[in-house]
Amino acid sequence: MPDQTALPAPATGPVPVAGAAAPVPPVPDVRDGGTAPHRRGGRRHRWPVVVPFFAFLAVCFGLPAGTMVYGAFTVLDPESGASRFSTENVSGSLSGAYATGLTGSVELSLVTALLATVIGTLIAQAVVASPRPALRGIVVSASGVLANFSGAPLAFAFIATLGTTGTVTQLFHLDRTGFSLYSFTGLVLAYLYFMVPLMVVTVLPALDGLRSQWQEAAASCGATRGQYWRHVGIPVLTPSLLGGAVLMFGTAFASHATAAVMVGSSQPLITIQIANALNGNVLVGQENLALAMSLNMVVIALLVMAVQIPLQRRSARWLG
Repeated sequence: MPDQTALPAPATGPVPVAGAAAPVPPVPDVRDGGTAPHRRGGRRHRWPVVVPFFAFLAVCFGLPAGTMVYGAFTVLDPESGASRFSTENVSGSLSGAYATGLTGSVELSLVTALLATVIGTLIAQAVVASPRPALRGIVVSASGVLANFSGAPLAFAFIATLGTTGTVTQLFHLDRTGFSLYSFTGLVLAYLYFMVPLMVVTVLPALDGLRSQWQEAAASCGATRGQYWRHVGIPVLTPSLLGGAVLMFGTAFASHATAAVMVGSSQPLITIQIANALNGNVLVGQENLALAMSLNMVVIALLVMAVQIPLQRRSARWLG
């Protein structure tokens, strides 16, 4: 009689083939913090990491900004010492000599930003087109150093060189030509000393992003070098150049020490007026007016950032 012992049921899954690779288990997505069931837990554990950063922003940026806004819209009664909400400080900061100072700072920033953008871009293009790598290293190193050489040391260097009794002034008799370092033109020269190297460092990555294949393709289609730059190179570089110009504007607009040491109050600039109001050099008790002028500068800086960020994203999309 045959053996009636029950045999194991056949497997319902796929039959493994000799020599075939074993099935690989699914790899958890590291972007989700592991497998799907642990996704929420992974995200929840990331929040404590950024808490110190937000605390730093709140203390170092939020608290001063709140104090500035509160003081700009607060007026103190000199008799009782009570404070009240008012827009007198803001309206005063936008009229009279303070409006002239704000206009002077904007004008100085526009002129220096335009000149620094043009000169810095030409220098950077010459460096990129040069077949000598050593020249690029020298220019980049020098630009990195000179871009940070500003403030009082730069002002003293210009006074010793191009001042009334400066070396270059006496050597070439610049005083006979009517040139004065302590004027708007002198400030432009001093600002360009550190803004042109900054523009070189800023625009070099954008020029490196121009692919040689684009120029070769344009040449194969019969385009001249001028046509390539007019129809390909400049349009691609325009967002980066505009972003660099906006950065130069913000740098010149916020600079204070160079102008304060070199020209003092002879040139109407908003930064010098803020310093005078805080120190009480002109009028006593104008601290809140200085906060209102600072608020005007913050608004302009925010507008500059609102223009620069989209330009950076657009340039990164082409040159990334």
